[in-house]
Amino acid sequence: MDSFQKTFEELALRADIQINGKRPWDIQVHHPDLYRRLLLEGSLGLGESYMNGWWDSEQLDELICRILKLDLYTKIKPQWIDLLNLSLAKIFNRQSFRKASDVIENHYNLGNNLYQKMLDERMLYTCAYWEGAQTLEEAQERKLELVCKKIGLERGMTVLDLGCGWGGFAQYAAEKYGAQVVAVNKSSEQLELARERSRGLPVEFRQQDYREAQGLYDRVVSIGIMEHVGPKNYRTYMEVAHRCLKPEGLAFIHTIGSNRSYIYGDYWLDRYIFPNGVTPSVSQLAEAMEGIFIIEDIQNIGPHYDPTLLEWNRRFQQAWLELKQTYPERFKRMWEYYLLSCAGIFRARVLQLWQIVMNRPGRPQPRCRFS
Repeated sequence: MDSFQKTFEELALRADIQINGKRPWDIQVHHPDLYRRLLLEGSLGLGESYMNGWWDSEQLDELICRILKLDLYTKIKPQWIDLLNLSLAKIFNRQSFRKASDVIENHYNLGNNLYQKMLDERMLYTCAYWEGAQTLEEAQERKLELVCKKIGLERGMTVLDLGCGWGGFAQYAAEKYGAQVVAVNKSSEQLELARERSRGLPVEFRQQDYREAQGLYDRVVSIGIMEHVGPKNYRTYMEVAHRCLKPEGLAFIHTIGSNRSYIYGDYWLDRYIFPNGVTPSVSQLAEAMEGIFIIEDIQNIGPHYDPTLLEWNRRFQQAWLELKQTYPERFKRMWEYYLLSCAGIFRARVLQLWQIVMNRPGRPQPRCRFS
């Protein structure tokens, strides 16, 4: 046994993980160089080696959860990766107007068929709300209703939806509440399908960056865009929302959030899933809204992301026989690692999901239902 294997086994035992053990969360090692790679490359090595078939785990999500709960990740994360990411993030705006297209081309334009097979009928690619729900469709409808209640949406109101995805919220707000919605998104593939699915509704889709949004609205909403805004642009986002909001209006953010403040994201997720993505902390968002907005309500529904991700993975696996005609086997391992490792991250409470209702300073507290 070499020193890399011995070190990894000692760390794994702290999390009650056995090498080639019989329990579902144990790691099954298929390549002798795995230990060296994990200790030298951290999360990048863990993800890439899984993609290459160097290891497996029957319950990958629980394996990741156990690693993170004991903070073992920090003990195998190479310092040079942190130093490199920190330097790049300080020098460059990795979420600039030009760079914002990276995640569109590498993730959101992967093909609508993939997402149609994986997501619910409304194609909502954000955390569902499982309180009282049995199916993904019910849980996503409950999430949309929760958002509408929190912002006090009423018939005839105008809404700006920043980063609208396939238009699920815009459709719901128009159908159920009679709202008039302008929805902006940079993804051509998402917008093409969103327009098709929203025919006959008072919804206008614009292919724009959130920074280009114009007009005045009763409500400004974003569900799942803040993770792509970036620390250098949080203040810009708040200024855009403020600029587009009527004096008596409310703004709303639904975002994954970090327990600590970072200016760069996970190395593997950055390379393979969400280029330039960074999850904000509460303190970063609060600083960005100083003098512009006050927080009327903040709720953490992070535990609901674990079952959401597991259901997305179940549907993805179920559809693989069809999807494999378009995507290679390595993509399958990449995608399941993404979904299941993220489920483990939320189960370990390393990431949260915040819903934040914001008001202008000096305005009366709105009569909204915040839970």
